[in-house]
Amino acid sequence: MASEAARNRDVSETDRARLQEIAPGAKTATVPTGVDTAYFTPNGAPTSDHSLVFTGSLDWFPNEDAVIYFLDQILPAIRAAVPDTTLTIVGRNPTSRLKAAAAEPGVFLTGTVEDVRPFVSQAAVFVVPLRIGSGTRLKIFEALAMGKAVISTSVGAEGLGLTPGLHFLQADTPDEFVNAVISLQRDPARRDSLGQAARRLVETHYSWSQVSRQFESRCEELLQSRQPA
Repeated sequence: MASEAARNRDVSETDRARLQEIAPGAKTATVPTGVDTAYFTPNGAPTSDHSLVFTGSLDWFPNEDAVIYFLDQILPAIRAAVPDTTLTIVGRNPTSRLKAAAAEPGVFLTGTVEDVRPFVSQAAVFVVPLRIGSGTRLKIFEALAMGKAVISTSVGAEGLGLTPGLHFLQADTPDEFVNAVISLQRDPARRDSLGQAARRLVETHYSWSQVSRQFESRCEELLQSRQPA
């Protein structure tokens, strides 16, 4: 099957490769998604060493699955080592199943908020325990832009061009997630190092100004390729 489009714009190399598998003749160009680095920026707000945060639309099943997985299989083990760990879940339309799972001390379910930044800025660690779903996760870019230490599954960080251990910590099993969270709760310097590297990455490659220049360049290439010789 071939694509009839003059050029297909993909938001990651992963998506581009998948499209070429489906449509080998497709002409593709990768332009990543981006983030407003002036809006999502470190603000110097104090954080609690043991506070965690998750953001995302809670009526989307992969997010619901991720949060319930974290509550059931990860958070109890973290609290066995760090009893005062808190988790704030920020997002619209939480399902009744999620509300029931989150009804325990130290877990805060906000529902719809006007601005996620105060909740992200106050947390020590941003968690992305996604197990299913596809596409790029803009919430990770927002957290990275705010200089937050991020722990994510490989599914959650798919297609974002991040280096595990440098820009975030990757954890694909409950034990890995537990160990990663506890290590960052106990090591503020490591959190700061991850956050600073993350902020530099999005400023350099994923700010709106950088992404728009790449998109403009791809459009110019397409126009030039369609001009008569």
